Amino acid sequence: MTTFHIITLFPDSFGSYLGESILKRAIEDKKIRVRFYNPRDFAANKWHRVDQRPYGGGPGMVIEALPVIKAIEKAIKKSKLKTQSSKLKIIFFSPSGKQLTNEYADKIGRSYSDIVLVCGRYEGIDARVKKAFKMEEVSVGPFVLTGGELPAMLVIDSVARRIPGVLGDINSLEESRVASPDVYTRPEVIEYKGKKYRVPKILLSGNRAKIDEWKTRKIK
Repeated sequence: MTTFHIITLFPDSFGSYLGESILKRAIEDKKIRVRFYNPRDFAANKWHRVDQRPYGGGPGMVIEALPVIKAIEKAIKKSKLKTQSSKLKIIFFSPSGKQLTNEYADKIGRSYSDIVLVCGRYEGIDARVKKAFKMEEVSVGPFVLTGGELPAMLVIDSVARRIPGVLGDINSLEESRVASPDVYTRPEVIEYKGKKYRVPKILLSGNRAKIDEWKTRKIK
């Protein structure tokens, strides 16, 4: 079973996504496991505060290194409790990191039993965290988000759907077959504001070769 260890200040933000549909079933069927580690639980002060002003000046707040380090350390210990053969990968989200792709998701899903996802917030996490552990910086796209929670959900989804049994039918994995971005279902004709919209005739032909050719053209 693949276990995702999430380091985040906001574990509740994952509830709606992990609690529905395919990922919910994957968790219930023990295809995947998701654990959360809140750096606030490892804060050295009674207020559980983990953010401080950045050295060198600048706006916003920076998440302290030690609470995050201790959270990651606990995740590593949890992974070792499963089995001594557990293989662990730590991912740190950064706009300048390696691009998340289907190939990357497939690689880490096959290579690691435990994946630690470190979610930043505010102006980021003290860079010394990256020096304390061997980790890989990953980006989900050429843009900046307010936190690493959404990227973490993307990684969980993209990795989990490749695990046998998660999708039910492995043919549902679009990148392993000819799949058009345009799809149609019943009824054959719908009417809206006096105009009729029809399913392309080729999809009704039953000619698999021509249908795949049509789908390939759509992809291009």
